[in-house]
Amino acid sequence: MPSVLDQRSAPPADGPRPAPPQRRTRVLALPEARWALTALVLFLLALPVHLLGGPAWLWGPLFAAAYITGGWEPGWEGLKALKDRTLDVDLLMVVAALGAAAIGQVLDGALLIVIFATSGALEAVATARTADSVRGLLDLAPTTATRLLADGTEESVDTGRLAVGDTILVRPGERVGADGQVLDGASDIDQATITGEPLPVTKRPGDEVFAGTVNGTGALRVRVERDPADSVIARIVKMVEEASGTRAPTQLFIEKIEQRYSIGMVFATLAVFGIPLAFGDTLQPALLRAMTFMIVASPCAVVLSTMPPLLSAIANAGRHGVLAKSAVVMERLGQVDTVALDKTGTLTEGTPRVTDIIPLPGGGLDENALLHLAASAEHSSEHPLARAVVRAARERGLTPAEASGFTSTPGTGVTATIGGHTVRAGAPTRLATAGDADLDDAVTSLENGGRTAVLVLRDDLPVGVLGIADRLRTDAKATVAALTELTGRPPVLLTGDNERAARHLAAEVGITHIRAGLLPQDKVAAVREWEAEGRRVLVVGDGVNDAPALAAAHTGIAMGKAGSDLALETADAVVVRDELATIPAVVALSRKARRLVVQNLTIAGVFIAALVAWDLIGTLPLPLGVAGHEGSTVIVDLNGLRLLRESAWTSSSGHRLSRKCCCGIGHEVERHPLWLGRSAPQL
Repeated sequence: MPSVLDQRSAPPADGPRPAPPQRRTRVLALPEARWALTALVLFLLALPVHLLGGPAWLWGPLFAAAYITGGWEPGWEGLKALKDRTLDVDLLMVVAALGAAAIGQVLDGALLIVIFATSGALEAVATARTADSVRGLLDLAPTTATRLLADGTEESVDTGRLAVGDTILVRPGERVGADGQVLDGASDIDQATITGEPLPVTKRPGDEVFAGTVNGTGALRVRVERDPADSVIARIVKMVEEASGTRAPTQLFIEKIEQRYSIGMVFATLAVFGIPLAFGDTLQPALLRAMTFMIVASPCAVVLSTMPPLLSAIANAGRHGVLAKSAVVMERLGQVDTVALDKTGTLTEGTPRVTDIIPLPGGGLDENALLHLAASAEHSSEHPLARAVVRAARERGLTPAEASGFTSTPGTGVTATIGGHTVRAGAPTRLATAGDADLDDAVTSLENGGRTAVLVLRDDLPVGVLGIADRLRTDAKATVAALTELTGRPPVLLTGDNERAARHLAAEVGITHIRAGLLPQDKVAAVREWEAEGRRVLVVGDGVNDAPALAAAHTGIAMGKAGSDLALETADAVVVRDELATIPAVVALSRKARRLVVQNLTIAGVFIAALVAWDLIGTLPLPLGVAGHEGSTVIVDLNGLRLLRESAWTSSSGHRLSRKCCCGIGHEVERHPLWLGRSAPQL
């Protein structure tokens, strides 16, 4: 997909910034809209001449041109579908219009073509608006950046050419060119368009900055930490576009019956035409009634009932940092009635810290030696607890030693060979041997305090215990309450951590049902147990040990910041911004989409039934039948697009605030931080 980044210029360092580029596709840029407008103009030119009794040589060519400009494209597509032995309802509309002209109803046929073309143009505009709402995210990023070379010189480069490790200079008033880390300088960064924070955030060396945010009065040197092609915004655009190409089960069912319905409608039309003739009706009234029947019985509105709401929901969720990988996922999210939450990295921030270092008697190690040994063993692991151990060692100036034979067992721990010794680190319940009072006391003390204990063994001898604590997410309690209200039952905590630590955290957020000390297969067993009871389970997790449960569940959501690549790939949806509150919001959005689908199907069914009954029982004028048929199509399309509105998204906290972004355009933004994440999900 051509990036809109290639179509803009970077804002100047000083002076007023240019207005943001046009996000919305111009209506006349769409060929469907141009053809429909041409057909409408031709029809309006011919209409008064025809109604005033003008010569046929004047209004005839104008009507013919309206037929051609408004009907050639759907007719051609219908013929191509017919070649593939598929009956397209668009072709039936064109045939009906030509049939009307054949019996002298030229005005009615032209009206059908114009309304039909206008309806198609509106559908094209609606589809373009959905795509615009996603592509508009890319407007946040500049096209150029100032790269600093090794000799201290500067060069202006396209942001797409930046590589991880490059250093860029961000002058006052400029937008940051890439996600990165501040090396030098201090400034206030306006992150409102990215994180939703209402006030600028002070950035100093070591802090993370995001592409597209606006620098304040200071100059910054930033090291690029993420390839521009892998930015969160670019990934959202790619993933939402991929999801938009899928079909939900309801849509697949509708498309499956559409062909049979269309064929049946053709036979019914022949019956509506032939039966009155058999009983003495004249040709023209019988043919007119049959053509009107074919138009009003066409399932256009039914076909369009499903996808606009789901695609709008996908786009809206994508704007708020939740990537639903398909329309199937968006439909299934609204069906869940049980939620299972992981602990570390899901209910907590996923950045735990080492709080206690307890060498055991007989191990022969002090605190630094114990931490160094554990960090050396954990260095190759991607688990959040392992990263906490390595981070703590580096903060003390300890460099992990080289390890060989590294293996990781989800739910148990890691094993590595260091300096000729076999070192294991992991859950005490999996690694500890019975009868060690000092070890039991240390583990009990840590777990009673709500910390996670990590046991370190050297050659199968316990040498120490580390206490690790993770901070609870600020929106965890509100999220649990919102999910409880949505599903009618409180979420369940599924964790491999010990029960005391799990209960300590669960009490803080209001969870009463806990399953602790679980291996990956135990989580899968729990999910399958609930689904055997008829429940539809949503699992939310982030680690390798959550991946099997994410795959087994009715729907799986992975947290994007601390989430492992396996979890991100296995999950049906990804919370890229790592904001827990978006989970009940996207479930609620899915339920709104499902309600709109039902509304649309009801609207379409009522219109078809009423118009068909009118045509068969009474005399339905062809223009009125056309208006009713196409009107129902437009109504269901626009009804589905309601989910593109910002108001369709509701956070669990329910707080919104309106503010002006840097370009002066008002936006609704959440109070809680958004767009946080260590990397874009690996798709």
